[in-house]
Amino acid sequence: QVHLVESGGGLVQAGDSLRLSCAASGRTFSSYGIGWFRQAAGKEREFVGSINWSGDSLYYADSVKCRFTVSRDNAKNTVFLQINSLKPEDTAVYYCAATTIATDPLETVYESWGQGTQVTVSS
Repeated sequence: QVHLVESGGGLVQAGDSLRLSCAASGRTFSSYGIGWFRQAAGKEREFVGSINWSGDSLYYADSVKCRFTVSRDNAKNTVFLQINSLKPEDTAVYYCAATTIATDPLETVYESWGQGTQVTVSS
């Protein structure tokens, strides 16, 4: 199993950009697909994007497709989530999760989860 730690969140203004990182421990990180999810206060956790083990298959939720970019650096055991043109509605705790099954919007395929990083966007 892989251990995940998110970082890069913070308090930003609308229109700013952020890059979140998901650092993984474990020698088999390159065999995992990684998904990003977010959960706003009082709402259910939702899928935002994912990347397969090699980085050549990406999938995004329609609501964020134009502003969010997922990438990975297997040499550094890290996956990134670039968020541009931040909006107040992007305020949430952002989680990364690992899967050896498939990079899917369904939470049930993910085996390991990070603790999350808070992103707060002020208007």
